Amino acid sequence: QVQLVESGGGLVQAGGSLRLSCAASRSRISYMGWYRQAPGEQRELVARISSSGSTNYADSVKGRFTISRDNAKNTVYLQMNSLKPEDTAVYYCNGFSDYVNYWGQGTQVTVSS
Repeated sequence: QVQLVESGGGLVQAGGSLRLSCAASRSRISYMGWYRQAPGEQRELVARISSSGSTNYADSVKGRFTISRDNAKNTVYLQMNSLKPEDTAVYYCNGFSDYVNYWGQGTQVTVSS
């Protein structure tokens, strides 16, 4: 029912910034968020945002990352500032609507020291 396409990943030096984008194929997705998975580790929630704009962040990124959404464009963003090598991972866009989870293909973020 929903397709999610991420973009914006890449290589950045520690202390730098990146902005990830995720475009959804339709509107009115209840919750959208970002997860990440580093090699050999479990996938973890980074941030999520509701349709009304309520947000939730992992403690490890609080104060550095900002999630936002543009409902008119069916797009969610993750602004990542003060990046650390520990942020290196594949980042996945997630959407939740009508009791169903949807996932993007993932985009690689690599932070060099």
